[in-house]
Amino acid sequence: MTEVLFYHLQRRTLEQVLPPLLAKCLERGWRVVVQAASDERVAALDAHLWTYDDESFLPHGPAGERDAADQPIVLTTAATNPNGASVRFLVDGADLDDPSAYQRAVFLFDGHDEDAVASARGRWTALKAAGHEVTYWRQDEAGRWERKG
Repeated sequence: MTEVLFYHLQRRTLEQVLPPLLAKCLERGWRVVVQAASDERVAALDAHLWTYDDESFLPHGPAGERDAADQPIVLTTAATNPNGASVRFLVDGADLDDPSAYQRAVFLFDGHDEDAVASARGRWTALKAAGHEVTYWRQDEAGRWERKG
């Protein structure tokens, strides 16, 4: 069964949180798809992942590129899995009808956006009812992730 994780972003932005989470996936040898809600967000994440840290590099590319299937991290707005990823990140309200094709599905949502919080709660309820292992993570005062449920 797919492990489904919900990350409640309250102290840091998506741009601060996503790169370290992606790096951990690559360290474990996992291929990743990041699904956003718009082409503009995909372009912004693509640019950010090239420049977020002078000391690091996250190999990635947008789904529309010719070599997307070879990329360890693919950025997309579609529900496809162009690189055979085992982990799917969903940001900005992107949704996934059936996460069972993945080892992990990770929903990142903005805790300062009431609509995003309500949507995450609805997804949590539906996925838990469908039998998925669902966990909730939020940051403590020091910025470390704590499992809350």
